[in-house]
Amino acid sequence: MGSKSDLEVMKDAGEALSEFGIEYEMRVISAHRTPEIAHEYSSTAKARGLKVIIAAAGGAAHLAGVMAASTTLPVLGVPIASSPLGGFDALLSTAQMPPGVPVATMSVGSWGARNAGIFAAMILATNDMEIAGKLAEFKLKQAEKIVQHDKEIQGS
Repeated sequence: MGSKSDLEVMKDAGEALSEFGIEYEMRVISAHRTPEIAHEYSSTAKARGLKVIIAAAGGAAHLAGVMAASTTLPVLGVPIASSPLGGFDALLSTAQMPPGVPVATMSVGSWGARNAGIFAAMILATNDMEIAGKLAEFKLKQAEKIVQHDKEIQGS
């Protein structure tokens, strides 16, 4: 994440990853204030065993793009609503990447952080049957919850 203040949002990504039994590391790295560290982190990520990078930032939000420029790993961007523009600037900065430097952009804020964790699990599940099974169970529980809510509303 681009700053410590993003932790309140990004804890949702960590919780989602933990639910699927996925280990992760969480760092504060700024594309603008610590560009050398950002480059070193992303350029060595694959060699260190990482499979996906989730990068969150507000304002100009270039962290995901800087990460994507220096790795072949999938990068998931989470825009943070930290500026007077309410995250719209971060959303555009994360989503509007030039051709050849893709970033999978999630929604702004905690919904996006949670979805980034789930999406990372989906990527990992393509080669990990244990995670795939946990995802299938997760989807089933979501459906069961909605069916139960429907029954409650209908008075059954």
